[in-house]
Amino acid sequence: MKLDKQELKRQLFHLGLGIVIVLLFYFNLLTELELFIILVIGGVLAVLASKWKVPGINWFLKKFEREKVRFPGEGAIFYVLGCFLVLGLFPRDIAFASIMVLAVGDSFATLVGSSLGKRKIKNKTLEGSLSGLITGFFAAMIFVSAAMAFSGTLVAMIFEAVELKLFGKTVDDNLFIPIIAAIIMYGVQII
Repeated sequence: MKLDKQELKRQLFHLGLGIVIVLLFYFNLLTELELFIILVIGGVLAVLASKWKVPGINWFLKKFEREKVRFPGEGAIFYVLGCFLVLGLFPRDIAFASIMVLAVGDSFATLVGSSLGKRKIKNKTLEGSLSGLITGFFAAMIFVSAAMAFSGTLVAMIFEAVELKLFGKTVDDNLFIPIIAAIIMYGVQII
């Protein structure tokens, strides 16, 4: 996949969304309940947008959603759901670090892989995965130790590169990247 204007916009939104979520929680401007309400509203709007033209929502989806999705808003809904789950299940430092792996690491993996990637790993590239590992590691290290950041980012990027399947369906990486990163970071912390 070559990097086109649509994918560039999508990845910049992906990058910004995670950073904004972390900042809002870091400064106590957003709670898990409020994020859950946003998630529910997003789900309702996605259902409505699949049946009718919803002003603003259809424009947003046209600008930022990939063409081949299972339902409108799929990427954004799984992104917010992944963030919600790690914020609810893990200590704040680990949740923030794992969201940064998603926001920074996954975005840079796609940006670099699409524009500079040469060595293929299924539908991904080695260059993209390595850039995701490096940038995700440094972004996560803002909140956790180097060992936790590296371990969590490495395992999350490996899973991102091979595409996780559950019951024969590909699991959206926006959902599993922060969860896998958080589980690994938590494990390293308690060892």
